[in-house]
Amino acid sequence: MGATMGQVSIADPAPLGLAGFGITTLVLSTINAGWIAPVATPVVLALAIPFGGLAQFVAGVWAFRRGNTFAATAFCSFGAFWFSYFLLAQFFAPEVAAKSPAVLPTILGMYLCAWGIFTAYMFLASLASAKAVTLVFLLLTATFFFLAVGQWAPSTTWTKIGGYVGLATAIVALYASFADVTNANFKRVILPTF
Repeated sequence: MGATMGQVSIADPAPLGLAGFGITTLVLSTINAGWIAPVATPVVLALAIPFGGLAQFVAGVWAFRRGNTFAATAFCSFGAFWFSYFLLAQFFAPEVAAKSPAVLPTILGMYLCAWGIFTAYMFLASLASAKAVTLVFLLLTATFFFLAVGQWAPSTTWTKIGGYVGLATAIVALYASFADVTNANFKRVILPTF
């Protein structure tokens, strides 16, 4: 539903932001879960900038305009995450790997852990939101921590677990997006987000 600024109604940016997050996370998580080989990562990068990054960042700025600090912080931050993921995968991780291969898993684990910390405190803040949004943040927190341990561990098990939890995260985010856009379009609650 829209917020009113004078005579202008400003639509809710959450469906766009959740869709950008959900679809990009879904595709990356199929690789992390081991369903698709890592050689397919450039396809994720093709989503990372326009949809994971830009669409979410725009949704975040849109949320700032509506006065929604939580959504603004979440969408701008995760939009920036996808920009950074593109840069990391395309340029910086290969550079580190070429100079010191042993350091790469350690710093990638730290990168993922830092995002896990941010997501954990956003999860706590999300407790005042719809339960679907809270579940997205809970699952995403677990995803980041599993993926971080996956970088630090000598086996791929933790990364695969992170991939499966990431798939669940993406499904919940896409449901929340679908529910929000459907409810707004029908101007009543068709799909609950609790």
